Amino acid sequence: MKIECTINGEKRKLETEGSTPLLWVLRDELGLKGTKFGCGKAACGACTVHVNGTAIRSCSYPIQAAQQAEIRTIEGLGNESALHAVQQAWQEEIVPQCGYCQPGFMMAAAALIDRIPDPTDEDIDQNITNICRCGTYYRMRKAIHRAVAIQQHQKETASENSTL
Repeated sequence: MKIECTINGEKRKLETEGSTPLLWVLRDELGLKGTKFGCGKAACGACTVHVNGTAIRSCSYPIQAAQQAEIRTIEGLGNESALHAVQQAWQEEIVPQCGYCQPGFMMAAAALIDRIPDPTDEDIDQNITNICRCGTYYRMRKAIHRAVAIQQHQKETASENSTL
């Protein structure tokens, strides 16, 4: 099946079996290894990516559903010279322990703060349903609040610079 989509800002034309999970297309065909395989049942969230701005579990999302979609993986969230606020907060708060699940958590967190710009702890608990075997939930919650503060600071700075 021919699939056309945009991945991390780059238009792609893929030829693959339509039922292949997006996760395996990203990892095996495109070499985007940041998205992790965890459970294969859409339960753990290690495979979370954005499709048209919504956090989805890519292990159970067939590539055929991504026709003409805008897909963003952890590799497209930010880069070394311009980290996304969530990535910066994750570093500042020293969130990862083993780190395996963290790309999925960061993608879920980025989608959350896009949807709810200043989430409460309850919002975070209800919307971030990924699983961390190391139990770094407290640090992740703290990092999400820090990411909100970073984004607010970036907006204020951009606003000040535009008035100069």
